[in-house]
Amino acid sequence: MRPRLGLRARVTAAFAVGALSLSASMALVSYELTRRTLLDERERTVLRAAYYDAEVVRAGLATDEPDVAEALRALDTGTSRRAVLYFNGEWYGRRADTGTTPAIPQRLQDLVMAGEPAVQRVRVADQPVVLVGVPLSDSAAFYEIVSLRELDQTFQVLALALTAVAIVVAGSGAALGWYATRHGLRPLTAVADAAERIAAGDFTTRLAPDTDPDLTRLSTSFNRMVDELARRIDRDRRFAADVSHELRSPLQTLAAAASVLSKRRENQDERTTTAARLVADEIARFQQLVNDLLDLARSDQPTHREPVDVGALARQACRDRDLPESMVHLAPDTPATWQVDRRRVAQVLTNLLDNAESYGAGPVAVSLSRDGDTGVVEVDDEGPGVPMEDRKAIFDRFVRGRAANFRGGGDGTGLGLALVAQHAAAHGGDATVSDRPEGGARFRITLPGSLG
Repeated sequence: MRPRLGLRARVTAAFAVGALSLSASMALVSYELTRRTLLDERERTVLRAAYYDAEVVRAGLATDEPDVAEALRALDTGTSRRAVLYFNGEWYGRRADTGTTPAIPQRLQDLVMAGEPAVQRVRVADQPVVLVGVPLSDSAAFYEIVSLRELDQTFQVLALALTAVAIVVAGSGAALGWYATRHGLRPLTAVADAAERIAAGDFTTRLAPDTDPDLTRLSTSFNRMVDELARRIDRDRRFAADVSHELRSPLQTLAAAASVLSKRRENQDERTTTAARLVADEIARFQQLVNDLLDLARSDQPTHREPVDVGALARQACRDRDLPESMVHLAPDTPATWQVDRRRVAQVLTNLLDNAESYGAGPVAVSLSRDGDTGVVEVDDEGPGVPMEDRKAIFDRFVRGRAANFRGGGDGTGLGLALVAQHAAAHGGDATVSDRPEGGARFRITLPGSLG
């Protein structure tokens, strides 16, 4: 499928085509009017001169013994006119016939011999000429051939000039279209920039309503939409936080009761022990869900970047899980200190390591590298890896189905990897997963601007 041209390109092309059509039409009309005017004027001039010369020749032949050559020599034709006389069945000319006589159309000769003057444009020796025939008597006819070479050259120059003007006007139209779209689309560019900032989590972004009077309604509607979106997100965040806080107290009570039951396992029968263990596991899972909901409620807040030793942060995350610090690798050209949100990056490292321990065969490497001004965090784990069809679903907030059971389900809450993606997006980056060359999965987090 052929890619569609952008709006600016289409408007510019429309301006160019419109300007070219208009200029070409004007050029054609101007050329035709000028051509007709000049030809008509030249024909009138040629007719006056031809009738005058015909009268001179008529007077020279009005003798008892007419001298045809002398009558023709009496004409002052210059270099642009050639006179030919048909007298008593013979052709006479002031100079040697170089194809002039055969160029006179037979119909024109018949018309003149019938007593009717005639004018016709023909070509002689591949040159445009005007041919005028004037009857002198029943046996004589005068013909004068006038070259239009200079006029034809004038038409060629005029055509070239008008073509150049049309091309210049088309180019000017394209430039005008580009300029007009650049300034005309500037408000839409502002809307796109504002939408990008809002998508990045900056809900304080608004459009100035007085930027363009014609776009006041758009600006007002856009700002109202952002206000409503911000209120809804804030309301949802407060709801999740409030519910999570309200659930903490009863969960702590239940956890304490489950702990008491667990300590008295020797006084319980097997079924009671099993039931108590299941209740304790579900309470622990419920507590983790509440903690994840609280983190998710805070994940939409603005990112607070500061200098952070990400290498030390990764090693601390490994120590907290009794993992060797040697699995943290810092690329040679990568600084240890990044401009990131400490809390978010710590959560990313924690969740990725927990995910590797819970659903892989354990983490084997934490790599820190750079891609220009983008910091890259990669966590490798062993195990079965992640199926291709599940690689996007596992980062969704509330994963359901097979992907949830594979990564983020089981004993987890389904929010761990969603929080990783949320924290990456807050930095303007993303979270992806691919195959680890040695087997297993490789989770890759990008943090743009962290090394700028």
